[in-house]
Amino acid sequence: MKLFVWDLHGVLEQGNDRVAIDISNEVLKRFGHRERFTYRDGATLYGRKWYEYFEWLLPDASRDYCVSLQDASFDLSERDVEFQRRWLAPAMHAWDVLAAISLAHSQVLISNTRPANLEMFVKMLGLEQFFIPDKTALAVDGHGPEGGRTKQDTLRDYLSQGPGAGYSEIVVIGDSPSDMMLTEVAGV
Repeated sequence: MKLFVWDLHGVLEQGNDRVAIDISNEVLKRFGHRERFTYRDGATLYGRKWYEYFEWLLPDASRDYCVSLQDASFDLSERDVEFQRRWLAPAMHAWDVLAAISLAHSQVLISNTRPANLEMFVKMLGLEQFFIPDKTALAVDGHGPEGGRTKQDTLRDYLSQGPGAGYSEIVVIGDSPSDMMLTEVAGV
């Protein structure tokens, strides 16, 4: 049996790039800033840590201040899901592909988002049939400037535990260099 290791944003979903911009702009407004992101900025910045968006837009702001804007953005995204409802959707054919794979293989989702956000995303995208928060939908919360836990650490832990052990092959599906680094853990 194979294990398919999925990334979420930009792979199994579409629209989160616009969600991030709308939330960021609302936070900027609430903090009294005139500057705003465009959706084109979002396409350019997508994949970076959220505080790095603010560092890009507000080059004179301190890292700590940009992290506080990031924290406010996460808080808003967890409290007001209307931002996600506006743009977030499953990627084309994601559900069909996941369903076909699930007939013969195992799957795990590893995302850099916060646990509360990942659970919301899985439900909103209708993926709970395939991924269970804290079991097969694993959040890394990789948004802090200090680094910390990585997707590689998370996959290594998953593979060392009972349900994650003993696969004939591990297939990694992602859209970033950090996703592809999972192949090192998988031995691919």
